[in-house]
Amino acid sequence: MRLAGKLFLTCAVTGSSPMPDHPNFPFRPDHVAAEALAAAEAGASIIHLHVRDRETGDPSQALEDYREVVGLIRAKNNEVILNVTTGPGCTWMQSADDPAVCGPGTLMFTAQRRLEHILDLKPDMCTLDICTMQLWGGVAINLDPMITTMGHMIQDAGVLPEIECFEAGDFVFADDLMAKGAIPKNAPFTFVLGTKYGLPATTEAMLYAKSQIPRGTPFTGFGVSRHSFPMAAQSVLLGGNVRVGFEDTIYLRRGRMAADNADLVRWGVEMIERMGGDIASAGEARAMLGLKQ
Repeated sequence: MRLAGKLFLTCAVTGSSPMPDHPNFPFRPDHVAAEALAAAEAGASIIHLHVRDRETGDPSQALEDYREVVGLIRAKNNEVILNVTTGPGCTWMQSADDPAVCGPGTLMFTAQRRLEHILDLKPDMCTLDICTMQLWGGVAINLDPMITTMGHMIQDAGVLPEIECFEAGDFVFADDLMAKGAIPKNAPFTFVLGTKYGLPATTEAMLYAKSQIPRGTPFTGFGVSRHSFPMAAQSVLLGGNVRVGFEDTIYLRRGRMAADNADLVRWGVEMIERMGGDIASAGEARAMLGLKQ
């Protein structure tokens, strides 16, 4: 099919999953920022950010880590769009002794705590996960009162939320949130395909996901692990945008490890161009999303 308009490419540089066995996987703030800048140079117009502990590489929720990474990026690049996570703080693990009690690994925050870094830094965008489902060995809990509060706080801060959908019911929830103003009508969507209990990484699932959002809404469809590039291609075919990065996979293809995030971005750019599409610059992506220049 012929593609209309330009596509933007997001690079998710580190994520919050256990670190894979890769010699260049970024976790120190300076390394995460360097990977983000290199990804932007390679063609990514949006950088999706998590932060990690500089010593252990474990996921971090520390405000100072977010401040350092964002500051390092902005010191060298003011144009690339920063899309910062709000995912941490919704994980509930069941106790083996008492199913009514949370167990080790539970991480549940208030809306204020989940958004502390967003309210402080006011990035261009932030993710808003709206799923409640089995995930990460426990349950991700994002119930209506919490997400409604977060949605209003994000908008009041002048930040654009990106709505992340993991399963079919999320689209019904998104409709309800949009109807009461908890998420804006111009919010872009991201479809996360290939998690064990969520939407499968298939053509049919992505086509269904696209059919559930308002007509003309910008969307990005991506797959986790080995599904990364096949689902990126599927998103392009359906008129969507592309996400790549070490958060999703460290491989370009089976048996071929990417050298760094920029390597994945270059493959994504080449794939889009070979399919007849054009990559939007950061400035063009800002216009597409209604963000200030």
